[in-house]
Amino acid sequence: MLMCREKSALLVVDVQERLIPAIHACDEVLANCVWLAGVARQLAVPTVVSEQYPKGLGPTETTLRSAASDAKWVEKVHFSCVADGCLVGTAVEERRQVVVCGTEAHVCVQQTALELRWQGKEVFVVADAVGSRNPENKALALARMRAHGIEIVSREMVAFEWLHRAATEDFRTVNAQFIR
Repeated sequence: MLMCREKSALLVVDVQERLIPAIHACDEVLANCVWLAGVARQLAVPTVVSEQYPKGLGPTETTLRSAASDAKWVEKVHFSCVADGCLVGTAVEERRQVVVCGTEAHVCVQQTALELRWQGKEVFVVADAVGSRNPENKALALARMRAHGIEIVSREMVAFEWLHRAATEDFRTVNAQFIR
């Protein structure tokens, strides 16, 4: 199964100012989330950004907020976006495929991805755009999600599958701005 931009939504989970510094390889995780949000924007893939208890963890990190300025923003207190109900009425609910990135891989990302999968969604977790405080927890979460039918992908897999083909204006733009 390939990711298709007409069927996909991007879900960015809890990449917040007070949490991101504690994440292992936080600069890479943040940069890859920003990159995905930029590609989604360029290809008109709707984006939803969740914030876990922003009073405590702060708002979404500034560079990501800017890259995803056209996103739908939702707040939650449950770890899972699905359990919280904050995805109702968003592109995540409306689209068949959900591409997921963010933090923490073994908590909010995993619980959301598993519940989306149980709802019958095609779920793709972007390995290089998710993180946990402890890298072992990330590895365990990716293995567990894969065992439950969630596709584990890279950011470039997302971009090239959304593009689907070369020799288009979208390909030239994404290639120049993001792939290099």
